[in-house]
Amino acid sequence: MPRIPRVRHLAILAALVGLLVLVLLPDLAFAAEGDEFEKYKSRGWGWAYLGAFGFGVVTSLTPCVYPMIPIVIGIFGGRGKQVSRGRAVLLATLYVLGMGLMFSVLGVIFALIGKQSGQLLAEPAVVIPIVLLYIALAFSMFGAFEMQLPSFIQNKLSSVSGEGVGGAFAMGVVGGFTAAPCTGPFLIGILTFVTKTQNVAVGSSLLFTYALGMGVLFWVLAAFAVALPKSGRWMEYMKSIGGIALLTAGLYFVRPLVPGIEKLVWGSYLFLAAAGAVVLVGVVLGAVHLSFHDAAAVKLRKALAVALCVAGLTGVVNWVVHVDRHLPWQRDEATAFQMAQAEGKGVMVDFWAQWCNPCIELEKLTFAKSPVYETITENFVPLQFDMTKSTDANDALLKKYAAGTPTVIFFTADGKEIGRVREYQSPSTFMKTLAPAAELVRTQREAAAKAARNP
Repeated sequence: MPRIPRVRHLAILAALVGLLVLVLLPDLAFAAEGDEFEKYKSRGWGWAYLGAFGFGVVTSLTPCVYPMIPIVIGIFGGRGKQVSRGRAVLLATLYVLGMGLMFSVLGVIFALIGKQSGQLLAEPAVVIPIVLLYIALAFSMFGAFEMQLPSFIQNKLSSVSGEGVGGAFAMGVVGGFTAAPCTGPFLIGILTFVTKTQNVAVGSSLLFTYALGMGVLFWVLAAFAVALPKSGRWMEYMKSIGGIALLTAGLYFVRPLVPGIEKLVWGSYLFLAAAGAVVLVGVVLGAVHLSFHDAAAVKLRKALAVALCVAGLTGVVNWVVHVDRHLPWQRDEATAFQMAQAEGKGVMVDFWAQWCNPCIELEKLTFAKSPVYETITENFVPLQFDMTKSTDANDALLKKYAAGTPTVIFFTADGKEIGRVREYQSPSTFMKTLAPAAELVRTQREAAAKAARNP
C-alpha cells in the first residue's frame, strides 16, 4: 500500500511527458529547415549550446512561465518561513535541474520517435487529441480554467523548502510542462535535429542547456529577491494573443485530415488583404483587450472577436501555403520514366508530405516560380511521391532512393542520378542544382536527335 502514491506520482509525470510530446509534435513536424537552431549550429557547436541557453532565458519570460513564478517563489522562500539565501539558491538549482531532466527525457523520446514524428500527424488518432489539447490550452489562456499542478503536489508546496531538496527537484520535473505552449523555433530546431540524427547524447544535452537558460530567472529571484512587475492587464493581453495563436494552430493541424481546405483559398493578394482585414476587425472588437471575466455582453463580444481573429489568421496561414501553380505531377514511377524516355527528358522525383513544411515551401515558393517552373517542365517529367502516411510501399520508396522529406532528386531517363536537394531552397539556390541537371538532359536530347538524323 505505501507504494501506491509513488506509482500515482509516476503515472502523473508520465502523463505530463505525454502531453509535452503532443504539444511539441505538430511544431516539430511543420518546422522548416532554415530554423533558428540551424543558424546557430552552422556557426559551430559552441554557438548551438550558447543559443540554447539564451533562448531558454527568453522562454522564461513568456506568458506560459510567468504565472508560475509566485508558486516557484513559494518553494524557494518557504511561504513565509525564514530561509537563508544559500538554501534558496540551492533549492532553485535543484528545481532547475529537475526541469532539465524533464527536457532531457523529452529529447530521448523524440530521438526514439525519430523520422516517424511527421507521419504521426497523418493519423486521426494522433491529430484529434493534439487539436483538442491546443483548444484546451487556448481556453486556459482565455481564463476558462487555470492550468495548475495536481492537488497532491500543490499541497506539498508549502513544506518543500523546509523538508529538503528532493521536493524542489521533483517540482522542477513537472515545472517544465508549463513552458511547452510558449516554446519557440529554437527548441523545435533542437527536436528536429534529434529526430533526424537520433543523437540522444547531443540532443539531450542541448535540451538540458535550454532548461538551464530557463532557470536563470529563478536563480536571480532566489539569490537577490528581485521584485518582478505585477501580473496585470498586460499579461492578460499576452495570454489572449497566445490563446488566439493556439486556436489557429489547432485548425492548421487538421489540414492533413481535410485536404479540401486548400480549395477554399486562392492565391491573390485580395484574399490576403481580406483575411488581414478580418483579423483587424477582431482586434478592434476586443479579441485582445476585452476579458471573458466581464459581463455577459462583453464575453459575447470577445468570443465573436476571437472567432474573427482565428478565422482571419487561418485564412492568412492557408494563403501562405497555397500553391499558385502546380507542376504536371505524375504519381506512377514506371509511367514517369517511360514518358521521360519517349520525350527525351529526365525525371524529377519529389518526396512530399502534407505535414512537411519545407516540402510545402518548395512547391509554393520554388517550383511555382520562374525560371524554375519552366526549366523543370521543359526538361523533366515531375514525379511526386506522397509520403503523408507511413505505408510499406512508401517505406520501400524511401529506402530505395535513400530519401526523406523533403528530398528532390534529378535523374536521366535511364535512371542515373544527376542532382539532389534535401532541404528547402529559394529559387536562385535551387537553380544551382537544377540548371546543370537540365543542361545535361538537353545535351543528351540533342545528341539523340542528332544521332536519329544521321544514322
